[in-house]
Amino acid sequence: MSQDKTDALTSLLERDLNERYGPMISGDDLRKVLGFTTMEAMRQALTRRQISLPVFTPENRRGKFALSHDVARWLASQRQAVVESPAPFESDMLDKEKRQ
Repeated sequence: MSQDKTDALTSLLERDLNERYGPMISGDDLRKVLGFTTMEAMRQALTRRQISLPVFTPENRRGKFALSHDVARWLASQRQAVVESPAPFESDMLDKEKRQ
């Protein structure tokens, strides 16, 4: 069931991203969509391979690009990972209950 929800969210995000940015997202738009406050923060995350998203530099072009489809899939998977994991306060409370 959760895969169905992730697929539905991916489709919705992909449609919205394609309408707004087209098939590829780059530069400041990519930074904003990925949630980075600065281009430097995004650059560091890419350099450290902290983003599991295919980001590339096309031949004879400047800057980093990502496909809208890949960005949509990445955003949906990031959200699903949070939804499926217990909230931090829940796990803290479970740990406290086990100790008592």
